Amino acid sequence: MDLDQPSSTRSGLNNNDDEHREAAGGGERSAQRERYSRQMLFPPIGISGQQKIAVATIVVVGMGALGTVIANHMARAGVGKLRIIDRDYVERSNLQRQMLYDEEDVQQVRPKVIAAERKLSRINSDITIEPIVSHVTADNAEALITGADLVLDGTDNFQTRLLLNDVCFKLGIPFIYGGAVSSHGMTAVFIPGQTSCLRCLLGSGDSGSGGDTCDTVGVISPIIDIIASLQAVEALKIMVGATGAQRQGLLSLEIWQHQMMDLKLPPQRTSCPTCSLKQYPSLQASGSEHQRPVTLCGRETVQIGGNRSINLQHMAERLERSCTVTRNPYLLKAELPEGERLVLFPDGRVLVQGTEDLARAQTLYDRYIGS
Repeated sequence: MDLDQPSSTRSGLNNNDDEHREAAGGGERSAQRERYSRQMLFPPIGISGQQKIAVATIVVVGMGALGTVIANHMARAGVGKLRIIDRDYVERSNLQRQMLYDEEDVQQVRPKVIAAERKLSRINSDITIEPIVSHVTADNAEALITGADLVLDGTDNFQTRLLLNDVCFKLGIPFIYGGAVSSHGMTAVFIPGQTSCLRCLLGSGDSGSGGDTCDTVGVISPIIDIIASLQAVEALKIMVGATGAQRQGLLSLEIWQHQMMDLKLPPQRTSCPTCSLKQYPSLQASGSEHQRPVTLCGRETVQIGGNRSINLQHMAERLERSCTVTRNPYLLKAELPEGERLVLFPDGRVLVQGTEDLARAQTLYDRYIGS
């Protein structure tokens, strides 16, 4: 994407084809300058910064509340390639804060990345948007992240964040963390070779588990917009090379009582398995670990990662004998006679909704999907 001055005309006579091509090229450049004119008027970005943004590859993992705001900012800023990754589909409870979705997405049971791509492509048809319906695991994380200039965190759990932390530090890719729940949020920037990592921030426990979630204590939309926007501005700084302006600490906000803390990141721990020892423990998980049933906190849902892909058409024909089935190209939803629901994805994942009992979920999985 050339945002510089239009190329000078050649001396002598041009044929009609040359004139048409030159006019079209000039028109495209003019349209691009108009689209990003206010952003380029901001001196720290300018024309050269916009050119850097235009060739950047950004990965947003998690297209829930934070992810939709981040992706909206990135698309409108004109990033060259935007890869969005999420495992879930749009539900009515998402609409309160997940800005790219609407009631039609709920009715069509669209995967979040597919619904997001539909909206983002209407916002900016000039950029490349790559939607990936997937659960990020130790098996696929490197493949999903490789080639990125920057990774932005839109996830809702620390296990996935630690996995992203390990992948980014292994590949040397900046990682912008963000989290929000209730009226509280926090964000930090981790850059391999320059800062400590997320494991150093969390301390020796390294789990980050056991805290409140949006599904247990709720969340108000403004804190989402604030934290995601802070992540987005740090992404812009990294893309244009504004290293002197980068935030160096962990910013924590509570907007209901209007409290704010900006804390320095801890020094790199000499015992840190990620940024010091280069062991990347989240990437060492066995190939079968992500297939174990896990409870999705506060959602009365158990996720089971299958060891094989699922043919949705064949499975629909099978389940329709005893269940009420809804299907689109991306997932299949089955209402079971027992009262629970199954949501099947082509990559083999199955959500058992209506229970948090792992044994019960496994029983239903075996009964309807098979071992």
